[in-house]
Amino acid sequence: MTKTKLLSATAIVALSIIAPGIAANDPMVGGAAMYDSMNIIQNAMHSKDHTTLVAAVKAGGLVDTLEGAGPFTVFAPTNEAFAALPSGTVDTLLKPENKPMLDKILTYHVVPGRLDSMTLDRQIMDGGGKATLTTVQGDMLTVSGSGKHLMVTDDKGNTATVTIADVYQSNGVIFVVDKVLMPN
Repeated sequence: MTKTKLLSATAIVALSIIAPGIAANDPMVGGAAMYDSMNIIQNAMHSKDHTTLVAAVKAGGLVDTLEGAGPFTVFAPTNEAFAALPSGTVDTLLKPENKPMLDKILTYHVVPGRLDSMTLDRQIMDGGGKATLTTVQGDMLTVSGSGKHLMVTDDKGNTATVTIADVYQSNGVIFVVDKVLMPN
């Protein structure tokens, strides 16, 4: 075996060992790697699946908050989740005169603290199968399930499934969800 072939083979083996570790640390969301050294807003802006959420956060004036120290746990609805709302809902919420309602909905998706799936699993077990979380907005979310298979139920009884768990940020953690959660 030539020196070049040996080096190539060594590089391939090294990449096959190292690459899974890189992927586990920087999960892909919306076609972009999410870096735990970046904050919630910096990462969300790179996700093709969260352009509606980013637009809503900007319209609600919450960018500075979610770029802050936190820590925050964010249940982040995808574009598809927003599209599933009744026709015209998103456009109506993004109007300046509806900022209070938009803020209420957005802050309902944020829980103070850095809660990952392991922490939620403990709270679910301690809670007899459910964990009740108080949102920044002030109302409750109920989390059930275990591990990466979590479900989040809002005050109206609607349930969102966590599609990607434990997306660590410099100022918290994101759980990607498939529905927009609605407060009372």
